This record gives sequence, structure tokens and C-alpha cells, in this order.
Amino acid sequence: MLKFIIPAIIVFLIVLFWENINQKIYQKFRVKINAIILIALLLILIAILFLLYF
Repeated sequence: MLKFIIPAIIVFLIVLFWENINQKIYQKFRVKINAIILIALLLILIAILFLLYF
């Protein structure tokens, strides 16, 4: 039961404090976290398609 509740709470807190997290990372590294996530998802998608092709 805990293995379902703890990740749900973590995801809820990330969603709840997304703006604060994004702002802190932007202040430290001068890059938006949305761009990092978009690039990571694109790379994962390319890797999956590449593995499916060969």
C-alpha cells in the first residue's frame, strides 16, 4: 500500500510546487526546466524509435 501512496504524494507535491522549483532552478542555472524536460523526452523518443527500427 505504501508503494502506491508515497509516489502519489511525491508527484502531488511536485505538481503543487512546480513554479517554485522551476524558479529556483532558473535562478541557479539560467535555464528553464521545461526546456530540459522537453529535450529529455525527445531524446527518449528517438532512442525508442531507433531501437524499434533495428
